[in-house]
Amino acid sequence: MKFRPCIDIHNGKVKQIVGGSLLDEGNLAKENFVSEQSAAFFAKLYRDKGLQGGHIILLNPVSSEFYEKTRAQALSALKEYPGGLMVGGGITPDNAGEYLDAGASHVIVTSYVFQNGRLHYDKLREMVKSVSKKRLVLDLSCRKKEDTYYIVTDRWQKYTDVVLNGETLHELSSCCDEFLIHAVDVEGKAKGIEEEVAALLGRECEIPVTYAGGVHSFEDLKKLKELGNNRVDVTIGSALDLFGGNMKFEEVLAYMER
Repeated sequence: MKFRPCIDIHNGKVKQIVGGSLLDEGNLAKENFVSEQSAAFFAKLYRDKGLQGGHIILLNPVSSEFYEKTRAQALSALKEYPGGLMVGGGITPDNAGEYLDAGASHVIVTSYVFQNGRLHYDKLREMVKSVSKKRLVLDLSCRKKEDTYYIVTDRWQKYTDVVLNGETLHELSSCCDEFLIHAVDVEGKAKGIEEEVAALLGRECEIPVTYAGGVHSFEDLKKLKELGNNRVDVTIGSALDLFGGNMKFEEVLAYMER
């Protein structure tokens, strides 16, 4: 299990939000933390600490008045740490090359391949052809409806009909280099991990996968390590002291080293 850092950008600022609260209309979100530092500041910190494979997420749609400010922040972070960070949020075959050329190690994609509530294999093939399997990460972030986890799109606002299960993970692992999976129902709440999701990933994932959502203590990290069979990497957002939380960044790094 490795620690994967994150930089979430909304309305041109680095933030931590409650995942399920994000709304495109009005550019609204329930905020846990808004940083006075730029995305490039965090990229430099991660670079200096030798942390690789972190992700930058643009949380504004292209239609937003804040999109260009958010995009500029993302590009500045990639420039600060070329090859060390992935980027996601509105990625298509048309703009993916721009981010890769700017220094992204991978592009992260959900909404382009999951449209109108279903997985479009033609668009997935387009994405693979555009960037190659080795530079593509599929974001399979999920929310629970009744007793089933479904992949959600469009900044976690829309359900698809695709269930997050072993069959889906096996099928899509041949199309990308990694998975990124936010457990959206607990994202940004710092009240504990979604244990069912963690166990599924540890049991079924054949390629690298990063889990995000709910981590708020070292006990959560221990639990994720056990449930994930030590194969599931982790992102910590709102609980980290960098973003106003109680878990000290340096202590997290030391814990992961041990």
